[in-house]
Amino acid sequence: MHSGGVTEFDLELLHGLQIAPRVSWAEAARILGSTPTTLAARWARLRREGLAWVTAHRGGDQRRPVLALVEVDCLPGTRADVVRAICADRRAVTVEESTRGRDLLVTTLTHDLDGLTEFVLDDLLAVPGVARQRTSVITTLHRHGGDWRLGALDRWQEAAFEAAAKATRPVRGTAPPEDAGPLLDVLAADGRASAADCARATGRNPATVRRQLGRLLASGTLSFRCEVAQVVSGRPISSTWLVSVSPADQERTIAALATLSELRMCASITGDATIAFTVWTSSLADITRLERLIGERLPWLSVRDSGINLRTPKRMGWLLDPAGRATGEVVPPV
Repeated sequence: MHSGGVTEFDLELLHGLQIAPRVSWAEAARILGSTPTTLAARWARLRREGLAWVTAHRGGDQRRPVLALVEVDCLPGTRADVVRAICADRRAVTVEESTRGRDLLVTTLTHDLDGLTEFVLDDLLAVPGVARQRTSVITTLHRHGGDWRLGALDRWQEAAFEAAAKATRPVRGTAPPEDAGPLLDVLAADGRASAADCARATGRNPATVRRQLGRLLASGTLSFRCEVAQVVSGRPISSTWLVSVSPADQERTIAALATLSELRMCASITGDATIAFTVWTSSLADITRLERLIGERLPWLSVRDSGINLRTPKRMGWLLDPAGRATGEVVPPV
């Protein structure tokens, strides 16, 4: 039994869903040497216990939303209320409680720069208990949580799931249905929802929903990802680093960081720090090891700040409990 109450076979299933979140149970069973019924039951248990979930969000279409990292300082005694208020905001997609230099680190997603301005300068500062904020706009997202893998499959199995994922890739020139909003909310809460599930949730005609869902998936409007509770990963320590490198060293720095198996997120940002990245490690000692490794291999890099993320009350729209398990409550991103 692995940490978090999951088996090695559970981890193989979850790794497969990280690669192909909407793969059919029949195809997954063929790859994993199981049965569709067994896999569906395992997935139902993992999802019911908040250990894993599949979600969807906009990100695959031609519109380019604005991402930012917002550091939030709270007045004494107000952190819990501030966390609740920010988690209820659809523009705040991920909220982390930190140890150093800030109370909260909030990842925001807005339609444009005006939307970010309204959030950080007007709405956020109006939240009772918020003392100040510092915002770094993400200019390029090099790695995100959907790219991270559990490492439970062998190469053949990975290749098979990758082939299954390719079979469901968008079809060029397909436009999403105009009234897809309700479907987006259903898929944000259950990224594996079928047409029948969507019809029941929205009260729409099943045949109409089947056509709309097919167009929506084919359009590439949505990005799907399988998330896991951090305890399942075997790497319960999350830390975020803000570092600075010269423009000439940016590309080779990003390439070097991408080789870290612990890397969860990596982005180029505006401000004194030019790169932000998050790693998941198995212990606090691993952070010291990474500091030494980065210092040896990237001597041109200057660490501006690094802090442990103590709790993550919200991740990509999903509200988590203090142990990092999904509560089942979702605040879909804008």
